[in-house]
Amino acid sequence: MSEKDRLNTIFKLQKGLSDMMNLDRYPKDSEGRISVLCTAIIHEAVELQRTTNWKWWKTPTEFNKAEAREELIDIWHFVVQASLELNLTPDNIIDEYKKKNEINRERQRNGY
Repeated sequence: MSEKDRLNTIFKLQKGLSDMMNLDRYPKDSEGRISVLCTAIIHEAVELQRTTNWKWWKTPTEFNKAEAREELIDIWHFVVQASLELNLTPDNIIDEYKKKNEINRERQRNGY
């Protein structure tokens, strides 16, 4: 299965989930939806961070990769939903990712 096919599957699953949800409280405008999705991504990122031993003053616990993966997938849900809100297709994402990846590589080559 190609990367495009995999992304298409993820987008289809997210669209199906979104279609099932009660969206009465979801903002009606595009900017509002992107704003609340950013908030959700930030909060899920904090939940992911909490799976790590970032508190240097506490006794560390064993890193729970399964829990970390679950939090990361929560982030993916909101990133994919934001992509849908911005009318980005899997093809768009792959193209834009490749462009930005090349910019980042060039930055690294030039001591960014």
